[in-house]
Amino acid sequence: MQTIYEAAGGNEGLLRLACAWHGRVMADEIVSHAFSHGFDPRHSERLASYWAEALGGPTTYSATLGDETSVVRMHSGNGQHQEMDRRAIACFDQAMTDIGLIENVPLRRVLHDYFAWATTTTMARYHHSADDVPEGLRIPHWSWDGLHD
Repeated sequence: MQTIYEAAGGNEGLLRLACAWHGRVMADEIVSHAFSHGFDPRHSERLASYWAEALGGPTTYSATLGDETSVVRMHSGNGQHQEMDRRAIACFDQAMTDIGLIENVPLRRVLHDYFAWATTTTMARYHHSADDVPEGLRIPHWSWDGLHD
């Protein structure tokens, strides 16, 4: 069975999606606040690599860029932000349309479910302090049936 990574177009497809999403969030007055303190100029490439690993692709992110602990820490200690999360998810859904992911309903659904889950659970779990994030977290893997770990 084809992985989500493969169905989404591999590294190239996920990079297109990450770039489209990043462009959308930077234009959003609420979500862009998350980037107001700056961001890595390779943010889209790093994000695409992270998504690739989570969606059944190569383990490049964890092998060269960091682990789940480092990712979650970047997103932690900012208080609760449900409105920002909702808008980030809406930007993701629109980014899928922007890159032409319109007719593949099962792929859109699973990508939406993954992004919404990651945004509202793992990335929002430690809203009090990044110091609360435990060491040794592994990147969760998502399959056509949902969380696979």
